[in-house]
Amino acid sequence: MNLLCSQSFHTKTCQFYTDRLTPSSAIDEFRKVLGSSKTIIILSGAGLSAPSGIVTYRGSGDKSLWSNPNVVKYSKHTTFQEDPSGSWQFYHHRRLQALNAKPNKGHLALAALNVPSVASRVIPSASLVPLHVTQNLDELTMRALKSLPESASEGEKRLVPVHGSLFRARCLSCKHEMQSYEPYLAASLKKLGPDVVVDIPVDRLPRCGGDEWSGSNRYGRCGGLLRPDVVWFGEVPPRMGEIAREITGCDLLIVVGTSSIVQPAAGFASQVQGHGGKVAVFNLERSNSDDKADFLFLGSCDATLPEVLDVGSDIAAFL
Repeated sequence: MNLLCSQSFHTKTCQFYTDRLTPSSAIDEFRKVLGSSKTIIILSGAGLSAPSGIVTYRGSGDKSLWSNPNVVKYSKHTTFQEDPSGSWQFYHHRRLQALNAKPNKGHLALAALNVPSVASRVIPSASLVPLHVTQNLDELTMRALKSLPESASEGEKRLVPVHGSLFRARCLSCKHEMQSYEPYLAASLKKLGPDVVVDIPVDRLPRCGGDEWSGSNRYGRCGGLLRPDVVWFGEVPPRMGEIAREITGCDLLIVVGTSSIVQPAAGFASQVQGHGGKVAVFNLERSNSDDKADFLFLGSCDATLPEVLDVGSDIAAFL
C-alpha cells in the first residue's frame, strides 16, 4: 500500500497526491494561469515543427531521427574534425528540408503572443513577451514571427535558438559568422542524393568567402573551412545566463513538442516548479516526464496551441 494513502493520512492529503500525478487538461484553468503570469517562458522542440514535415528526434519506430545512426554520429562535436565531408552533407540535406518547410499554425499561435493586441488579451499580466527557447534548428519560429502583420521585433529578440541554426555557419579560422538561405553553400553539394555520402575534398566544402575565394586573408573572406553553427553534444549552448535569470522568476513554463530529455533544457521544469511556478506541456503523445506537469494537452501542436491559447481567430486574420 502507498504510505501516502494509508489511513494515518487525512483523505484530503491522499487526494492531493493522487491529483498531482494527473496533470489537468482544463483549458479554462490553464488560461487563468496564463493570463495572470508575469514571466512566461516557452520551451519548444521538434514536435512543434512536425506538422511542417520536419522529422522529430524521438518519434515512434524508424520515423525518428535518433533511429538513424548518422544523426547520432553527426551530433557529436568530435565528428566534424574526423569527417567534415560527411558532416556537411548531413547538414546540407537538413537545410534543404527546412528551406522547403513552412511555419504551421503551432508556430503562428506562439508568434501571435508577440502581437500587442493579442498579448493584451491573452497575457495581460506579462511584463515582457515570452522568452522562447527553441531547440529546433529550422528557424520556422523566426519565420513565423517575421510573417506577422504587426511588428514582432521584440519577439525576435526574445527568441533563443539554444541548439543553433541550420542557416548559420562560422569560420574555423577567422571566426566570422555567416547567415545564408542559399540552398547550396558550395557547388560540391549540388545534386547529392540524401542516402549517399560521397568523399568531398576539404577545399571543396563550404568555406569563408565561398567557392570564389581567391587567396585573400580578410575577415569574412579568408578561405577557412566553415562549420555549421549548430550546438553539438559536448558544446555549450548560447545565452544560458539569460535563460537562467528568467527561470528564477518564471511563473509559467510552456513546454511544446519536446520530451525535455536533453540537458540543459531537461532541468527547466523542475526549476520553475521549485519556486512555485506552473508547467504546461503540449505534446502529441505521453512522455516520461508528463506526470510532473501541472497541465497537459495532447495532440498535434498545430491544433492544440491555437485552441488552448485562444488565438485561432487571430491566426486566421494573419493568414
